[in-house]
Amino acid sequence: MAKLINLSENISRINFFPPHFEKELYFNEFLSSDLGGIYQSIPWDKLSRLFAMPKDKRGKKSFFNTRGKLGLMFLKSYTQSSDRELIERMNSDYSFQFFCDIYLLPGQRIRDVKLPSKIRCELAGKLDIHSCQKILAEHWRPWLENTSVILEDATCYETDMRFPTDIKLLWECNEWIYNQIKLLCKYVRIRRPRSKFSEQKQKYLSYQRSRKKSHKKTIRRIRSLLYLLEKLIGQLTDIEHIAQKEGYCFPIRYYKRTDTINKIFSQQQQMYKTRKTVPNRIVSIAKDYIRPIIRGKETKRLEFGSKVNMIQIDGINFIDHLSFDAFNECKRFIPSIIKGRELFGKITHAAADAIYATNENRRYCTGNNITTSFKRKGRAGKFEKQRRQIQSLLATERATRMEGSFGTEKRHYGLDRIKARIKPTEILWVFFGVHTANASRIAAKRKEKLSTQEAA
Repeated sequence: MAKLINLSENISRINFFPPHFEKELYFNEFLSSDLGGIYQSIPWDKLSRLFAMPKDKRGKKSFFNTRGKLGLMFLKSYTQSSDRELIERMNSDYSFQFFCDIYLLPGQRIRDVKLPSKIRCELAGKLDIHSCQKILAEHWRPWLENTSVILEDATCYETDMRFPTDIKLLWECNEWIYNQIKLLCKYVRIRRPRSKFSEQKQKYLSYQRSRKKSHKKTIRRIRSLLYLLEKLIGQLTDIEHIAQKEGYCFPIRYYKRTDTINKIFSQQQQMYKTRKTVPNRIVSIAKDYIRPIIRGKETKRLEFGSKVNMIQIDGINFIDHLSFDAFNECKRFIPSIIKGRELFGKITHAAADAIYATNENRRYCTGNNITTSFKRKGRAGKFEKQRRQIQSLLATERATRMEGSFGTEKRHYGLDRIKARIKPTEILWVFFGVHTANASRIAAKRKEKLSTQEAA
């Protein structure tokens, strides 16, 4: 027969204290964690002053001050969670609360799951990348060693959107215009004008379901959708005039969207006639600022998102230039060297891809005594062996360390598919993704340096 054990007599009592009774104890435990290391590597006060908002006494007081709002954006990149998941975690995790400079008592909860989105829009209007990076570089400088060596490369942070074929884009335009016609006819109380929309919808769905989409079928669909779009735009314009006469006012978003669709129609019509692409081609009616970026990769020829020319100093990345339009990165070499000097002082070595090795950039480096990773042009010099060793070292460092950091940011800090909906918030998303990764690296450097000092 098994022996019975009285649990109440054999197990010692465990005391569970609610967080608000032992706040100091919990805060010290938070500082010793990985998230606490990131928290200590960020200059909160200086950044808060840069993003400070005018005080508004109207409405309910916000849970977060400026420091807390910045913390929420860092946590968004660190956890890669949705806005809803981030708020749920904030309500239950005291370390997240300490990071955002708030302290929720039992019974207190943040119920607005759209709060991170609202804060993102608010901070996007105040973001000054150059000023923020200057503050971060100044704060991180004591933990960096090789500040005179600069690595440079460009990458693309893709936005979250479907792959934009011409037929998908034209169909989205037709569908949006048709839905607006239905709504306006309902409000104005007039009969809906006739069109072939239902018939074209069946043909579009049939085309999309077909496994083999021949060139002949594609051209036929584009021609039909262009004809339908032209007709629907004309019908919508006529109904707009009737609605305006009856005193109906349209929102700014409506005019912006119709203007975008008109541009898409003219571009697609030109491409259909000439069979050639057009400059500044719009690929999304919702994100009209997105342009196709030709990357020339073996597996991915085109990318859609922001192209960023990045500089790296001792493993820490800084944004040199961010644009949603394609640009030639070799033109950014000299400005990036100047930016590196502004952030950390003298630059003696520079490493970049072969595309940066133009005659203009070579002359600039020679005139400023900057050793580069570019292949030599002309005859070998006196110290050719040493020069080749330095060149090889710089090229290897750029190809491994810098390009590896891009993969880390995309995979672990939310920059793989950016889910922001407007241009300013997408720029903000990229900024916090890059510098959350930097803060994590600085936290590791800081921890290693402090442990070495304690051991000594």
